[in-house]
Amino acid sequence: MTDQILTLKEVAAYLKLAEKTAYKLAAEGKLPGFKVGGSWRFKSADVESWIEEKKRSKP
Repeated sequence: MTDQILTLKEVAAYLKLAEKTAYKLAAEGKLPGFKVGGSWRFKSADVESWIEEKKRSKP
């Protein structure tokens, strides 16, 4: 994945989540994203870093 900007729908599909779940995680600050004109956007590099962080924090 290159350093591109993903929509909520794209990040949900990438993570194999329901859009509602991805929205909830982003709104709670658990998934790294930002709003542009009221719509969530995600930097692919941030999502990749978040995944790696979650993998390392497994018990």
